[in-house]
Amino acid sequence: MDEKEQTVMEKRGGNEMKTEEFQYTYSAELQKEIADIRSKYLPKEEDKMEQLRKLDQSVTKKGTVMALVVGIVSAMLLGIGMCCCMVWDKEWFVPGILIGLIGIAGIVAAYPIFTHITNKEKERLAPEILRLTEELMK
Repeated sequence: MDEKEQTVMEKRGGNEMKTEEFQYTYSAELQKEIADIRSKYLPKEEDKMEQLRKLDQSVTKKGTVMALVVGIVSAMLLGIGMCCCMVWDKEWFVPGILIGLIGIAGIVAAYPIFTHITNKEKERLAPEILRLTEELMK
């Protein structure tokens, strides 16, 4: 009997009893996969750096959405105005010009809308962003 078998054998009341041991070791790759799966189900603790990133991204999000909406609608108005001028040139020429000018004005206004909303969001979120940066820099 070798040493391994001797460690498995136990003596109890004169009877030899063989206990079975099951040992299984995971590889590093499997350990990482297990840890990744486990982390999906653990409650998330949002760290301060992640909060700072989200706040920084949210500063420009509203302005971008509003500028895109205004720009797209205005570009469509410009297209409708051009269509009115070129296709129905007799009765829709003057209204087509007016519709096109409204579209051009909206396209020109898209960037100032973006900067205005972004500046307002910067003012609103600046105290929180500065507080988080102070905590992270210490």
